[in-house]
Amino acid sequence: MRLTAKVKLLPTPEQDDALHRTLEAANAACNYISERAWQEQTFRQFSLHKLVYYDVREHFGLSAQMTVRCIAKVADAYKLDHRTKRSFRKRGAIAYDSRILRWKQDQQEVSIWTMQGRQAIPFASGEHQRELLERQKGESDLALVDGEFYLLATCEAETPAPIEVKQALGVDLGIVNIATDSNGEIHSGRQVNGLRKRHVRLRARLQSKGTKSARRLLKKRKRKEHRFSRNVNHVISKRIVEKAKGTTRAIALEDLKGIRERITVRKSQRRQHHSWAFHDLRLKIEYKAALVGVPVILVDPRNTSRTCPVCGCVEKRNRPNQSTFSCVQCAFSGHADTIAAVNIGRRAVVNQPHVSAEMPKGCLSLPTAASLEVRDKPPTGSRG
Repeated sequence: MRLTAKVKLLPTPEQDDALHRTLEAANAACNYISERAWQEQTFRQFSLHKLVYYDVREHFGLSAQMTVRCIAKVADAYKLDHRTKRSFRKRGAIAYDSRILRWKQDQQEVSIWTMQGRQAIPFASGEHQRELLERQKGESDLALVDGEFYLLATCEAETPAPIEVKQALGVDLGIVNIATDSNGEIHSGRQVNGLRKRHVRLRARLQSKGTKSARRLLKKRKRKEHRFSRNVNHVISKRIVEKAKGTTRAIALEDLKGIRERITVRKSQRRQHHSWAFHDLRLKIEYKAALVGVPVILVDPRNTSRTCPVCGCVEKRNRPNQSTFSCVQCAFSGHADTIAAVNIGRRAVVNQPHVSAEMPKGCLSLPTAASLEVRDKPPTGSRG
């Protein structure tokens, strides 16, 4: 499995200027290569190399290997289609390989090629990133984010063989409740949704004010909401994977791909619906589960919150509101998200239990309302 270690570079003012110049020169070269590729309708890397290599080296002053990386970047950009000419931002990220970037972990620095020659630049990283860098393999991207330079290094992580399981921990993903598992534990989205609403109001007020101090504050708070949401997903995904591993179960998730195109919401709910980070949470669950050998199974999400787990009745009226499930046929009731999670877990089981009027012996038991654990705040613990 490939993971990415993100480390922050700590350059001196002179090194910072050299890195800026390198990004600008490399992306200018990419735009030149893209223009030539478009004119000649030549998009394969080998053909582009023969077409532009010497011209790029002469006009932009790049090293041999940096020229090769720029040609590869343009060729990769045209792999999707050849209908649109590609252009590159002035300071977009560029890829480095082992010929022009060397990691020196014992000294906490990198030796990196710039327009002013090789530079030894220290970097800052956490313990998790240092562990990943021990298995660094492949390219590393140099990126400029909010005026700071970062290296995004590709690392190989060993994954054990999947454990043998007989049942699955169902997980229902939502907006009001970010995640609910079939054990009855609920990870509330109240804090995240409240923060998003607050940021929307604050951004609108600062943008309408338009003063220098307002713009400064907007810049300071940039991406704060995104970072908070990602951290919450890290903590929730880690807890779900630990629970599944501790009980020797697989993890069952809804396959929500394309859900934004399939359903419609009121105008007042559009912002909340489109800021729903379900895909980010799913990816975090999948890679954390793979690292400990827990299988992840995707199931069809249709009618998971409308199906009675006791009698099998599927009816829209079974869910009178967001949080309540009440079967119109057998009168079974409970928390709607928990019941949806139970149904998701059952769908992941190869030999599904027979559905009858009584709860089948050996099936996943439904938690009572008193046992439901609601988390308004993210669980404590380290991310990653």
